[in-house]
Amino acid sequence: MTEEHTRPLKFAVIGAGPAGFYAAAQLLSGKAIEGEVRVDLFDRLPTPYGLVRFGVAPDHPKIKSVIKVYDKVAAKDGFRYFGGVEVGKDVQHDEVASRYDAVIYTTGASHDRRLGIPGEDLPGSVAATDFVAWYNGHPDAKDLTFDLSSKRAVVIGNGNVAVDVARMLALTPTELAVTDTADHAIDALSNSEIEEILVVGRRGLAQAAFTNPELRELGELEDADIIVSPEDVDLDEGSKNWLNRDGADAREQKNVDIATEYSTRTPTGKKRKIILRFLASPVKLIGTDRVEGIELVKNELVADDDGWLSARPTTETETIQTGLVLRSIGYRGRPLPGVPFDEQRATINNLDGRVIDLQTGDPIPGLYTAGWIKRGPSGIIGTNKKCANDTIAELAADHQAGKLPTPTDQSDIADLIAERVPDHVDYPGWQRIDAHERALGEPQGRPRVKLVDTDEMTKIAHQTAGATS
Repeated sequence: MTEEHTRPLKFAVIGAGPAGFYAAAQLLSGKAIEGEVRVDLFDRLPTPYGLVRFGVAPDHPKIKSVIKVYDKVAAKDGFRYFGGVEVGKDVQHDEVASRYDAVIYTTGASHDRRLGIPGEDLPGSVAATDFVAWYNGHPDAKDLTFDLSSKRAVVIGNGNVAVDVARMLALTPTELAVTDTADHAIDALSNSEIEEILVVGRRGLAQAAFTNPELRELGELEDADIIVSPEDVDLDEGSKNWLNRDGADAREQKNVDIATEYSTRTPTGKKRKIILRFLASPVKLIGTDRVEGIELVKNELVADDDGWLSARPTTETETIQTGLVLRSIGYRGRPLPGVPFDEQRATINNLDGRVIDLQTGDPIPGLYTAGWIKRGPSGIIGTNKKCANDTIAELAADHQAGKLPTPTDQSDIADLIAERVPDHVDYPGWQRIDAHERALGEPQGRPRVKLVDTDEMTKIAHQTAGATS
C-alpha cells in the first residue's frame, strides 16, 4: 500500500461547541471513516462547549450535563484541543486547510438580529444575546452593564431565549445563588428593581416557538406570578386550523394548554410578575437620552394559500413605559475570513454541509460546516448531533469518492500555534480551569464559579501540579 493510503487522515474542526464535538465524535468513532483518524478542535476561547457553557441558562444544570459526552470525545486517541486560538486571526484559513484533509466549521451564530425600528440604538435597548452572554460569564461580555432600575422590562420575542431572559430577570437571590450565573450578574440581578417583565410575540400563542418545559417553568418561579390574558388564549379560526394542520407539532397544542391554565390563575401578590402578550410588534422605542417607553402595534393573523399564518399590523397601537427593552428575535452567524458566506441567511454558504463557492456554485473540496453556522439558529442542543452526523456523512462520501484534497503542508499545526499563540490552552489545561471553577463553587453549594477573564483562565490552565494562583 502507498503512504497516501496508510497515513492517518487529519481533520480540523473550528468551533468547540456542541456541533464541533459531535462532528469530532463521528470522525473518531470509526463508523464514518475507517482507518486512523486525527481531529484537532479549535476555539477562540480557552474554554470549550460554546452554547452549553455560554447559552444554556444557569438554572438548567441538567442540560449542561451533556458535557460528560464531550469529555469522552476529548479522551479518544487522535483528539487534540487548541483553545484560545482564533482561526482567521491567529492562524488563517489557508494555513489550516493546507495541513488537513478537510476542515469543518462549527462556529455557531452569536450575533443578534435587529428590530430595525426608530430608537433601537438608545441606551436601555439591549440585545438578548449580550444579556445572555453577560449572565453566563462570557469573557466578551464581562464588562457590560445593564440598568435594572426600571420597574418594567420588555422582552421582544417568543422563543426559548426570550423565556430564559424573562425567567432570569424574575429569579430571586436564593434561586440565583445555587447556579453558575456569573458573580457580576448575580450581584446585579439580586439588586434589580424590575417588578414586571412583559414578553411580547408578534404572532399568536399557537405559533410561539418556545418549548413546553420552558413555558411551564415560568409558572413555577419562587416569587413571580405568571399572567396570560384570556383574550390571548381565545384562538381565532386561523390558529385553530393551524393546530389541526397536517404535520402539526404537538408542542404547539401543549403550549396553548399550558398558557390556558395560566390565564385562569389569580395573581398571588408575588414580588414580580411575568406577562405574556401575543399578536403585538414594536414600532419604535421612545426616549431622548435613553429608553423611556416602547410603542407596540396590535397584529392580526393572515393565512396565505398554504395556510401559513403571518402577522399583519393593524392601526391599533399602545405605548408602554419601560426603561429596558431586550430584543430576542433570533441569532445571526458572522462571516469568517476565507470562507464563503450567505449574507441573506447569515450562514456559511453550503449545501447539506458542503461549503459552496459563491462564484462557481460548486463544492469547495475539503471544506464543510455543521451546526447553527450551517443551518441557522434552530433546534435544541441535541439537534446539532444529527446536523453534524449528516455533514460527516457527506464528508465520508467525498472521501470514498477520492474527492478530499491531500494536505500540501505536512508540518504540524501545533508548531505554528506554539509560535503564534504560545499560551494557547490544550484539553488538560481546560480541565485545570474546570477543576478550579468547581473548587470555587463547592463551598457555596454551586456547580462552579466561572472565570470570566481569559488571562486568568490561561494562567490557571498553565499551572503545574501543586501550584496556587
